[in-house]
Amino acid sequence: MNVVNHVGLCATDLEVSTRFYVGSFGFTVRNELVVPDAFTAGLLGVTAPVGLTARYLVLDGFVLELLWFDRPGNDPPRDRGFTEPGLTHLSFGVADLEATARLVTEFGGTVLDARTIPGAAVMVRDPDGQVIELLPTAHTERTSGGSGG
Repeated sequence: MNVVNHVGLCATDLEVSTRFYVGSFGFTVRNELVVPDAFTAGLLGVTAPVGLTARYLVLDGFVLELLWFDRPGNDPPRDRGFTEPGLTHLSFGVADLEATARLVTEFGGTVLDARTIPGAAVMVRDPDGQVIELLPTAHTERTSGGSGG
């Protein structure tokens, strides 16, 4: 049987990103690895020195890996359009859209007001610009095959 192991996000500041995901959404820190350059350089296709620290956060069985590279020459954050191939966004079901949006801004994220449908969906960015869609928990239950309808 195949399972999803985790989703990895590169962070420019490991502590800021950890506070954001823990404070905004309730993730908990599971563990952290400082990975030797010899292992990661080839696997990730990153020129040494790599300086990788991987911090694993968990929420309701979902594992989010925050990757931080302690080295010069890292790419800066950039906006990615929804039509660009690759990961477009993360989507979280939340009990209260407005309260969660307030937490997002409190912990260093940004609410994308122009891309919000009141009561139905709120689009936000984490401190590094990763787009996150907030949906009411009842909608999440319907799309995941849960008991919500």
